[in-house]
Amino acid sequence: MMQLVLKFASCTRAAGLRVSTSEVLDCLDQLQHVNPVDEEEFKILMRANFAKSRRDQAKFDYLYDLFFHEMQTDLDFKSESMGQYLQEILKMLGENLPQDQESQAVLDLMAGNPMAYLELLQQIQSDDNAAPGIKGSNLGQLAKRLQIMLGFNDVRELIAQFLEGRTPSPGVTETIDYQIRQQLRAYFDERLEVARELLTSESRPNNESLKTSSSHDKHLAQLGDKPFVSLNRKEVEEMREIINHLVAKLKDTIGRRYARKTSGILDVKKTLRQSSKYQGVPVELVYKTKQPKKGKIVTICDVSGSVWSAARFMLNLLYSVSERFNGVRSFIFVNNLAEVSDTFDKYEINQAIENVLRNHEVEFQARTDYGAMLRHFRREYMDILNKKTTLIIIGDGRSNYSNPEADILDQMRDKCRRVIWLNPEAEVFWYSGDSEMRTYERYCHEFRQVQNLNQLMEFIKDLVL
Repeated sequence: MMQLVLKFASCTRAAGLRVSTSEVLDCLDQLQHVNPVDEEEFKILMRANFAKSRRDQAKFDYLYDLFFHEMQTDLDFKSESMGQYLQEILKMLGENLPQDQESQAVLDLMAGNPMAYLELLQQIQSDDNAAPGIKGSNLGQLAKRLQIMLGFNDVRELIAQFLEGRTPSPGVTETIDYQIRQQLRAYFDERLEVARELLTSESRPNNESLKTSSSHDKHLAQLGDKPFVSLNRKEVEEMREIINHLVAKLKDTIGRRYARKTSGILDVKKTLRQSSKYQGVPVELVYKTKQPKKGKIVTICDVSGSVWSAARFMLNLLYSVSERFNGVRSFIFVNNLAEVSDTFDKYEINQAIENVLRNHEVEFQARTDYGAMLRHFRREYMDILNKKTTLIIIGDGRSNYSNPEADILDQMRDKCRRVIWLNPEAEVFWYSGDSEMRTYERYCHEFRQVQNLNQLMEFIKDLVL
């Protein structure tokens, strides 16, 4: 077993894997604790010692199969003289092939020892000698590979001549049975095919961590830039996949931000208090814990026409990260106001949105009236606002030339921590026609255009991080 491991280690080194003497000794020592007859255990042990990284594992697996399976010399032939014929052919090849490095490496491979051939391939791959007169060319390597390929033809032709010379016929004294000749021919063809594959296949490290962007990923990224109003039914379903992925990523970011307890600002008082257990030596360092600052969210969504396309995605994201807030109160309106917070509490988010669309308290066919909505809110819900509340209004501000009631919004601003207005309409149209955005903007802390998912996700990140 020791000789087998040492021989395999030499082959892996010849193929370019970095295997040190200490790793070989560790492998031999660990063989005492596994069953070497169990190939799975044996292979895992060898890989653990010889493959330095995941990038080397694919190359190790290939070399393992080559050495322990494809290069086995103890053939299962029925004839007892098969080994004798094999040695005769190898001796004949040694006498007729040129005595150069390439031919001897191929001959060793035919005999079941791939080390010299692997060393030759590694030498060719690392050889930077270009073709004469051509700077930076790889024609030198190609010429050497072509020379070895021509050597394969010579080997195949010599074996064929040897076997034909042993065919039973008048005047032939030394003959070989037909079945044995076929087995010998298949054996050497298999070795030559292995040699050809090693020569022509390009050695590349395994790189599972490589990031690639599939056409599907690109399609999803393009959806993120597409306006909500132009999404069809199929794209809306695909958008849910994007939202679930972004929400999961956002929650991980929030969790990591507040989970770090061994970094940040040092709490001097608590550290000195802990040092009293160690005679004043600050062995245990205590850092100031960063508590999540949970706020309160109140959303008022215009659900008239195309504005609802943006509002539904906004509510979806807000309720997906609702644990980040102390509470989320949601209202919808066209002209009259209706609270839908209970609907989102009772149902799954997508089902809740569908139920909101069937809310009987809202006249979806009515003319949009922001002034009536503000009067309704001041009359019944003004007391839910406080200095921890972030008020988010989602709408295009088009009030059909009715009274905008901007003074009510001013009162709401005084009671809130922040007032944010999200407009799904293109900014170029904000101050045209019946839009009251010019009136409302002076009473808000922040104005944002939110036409697509990417803009919406950027706002959510700013809101919760």
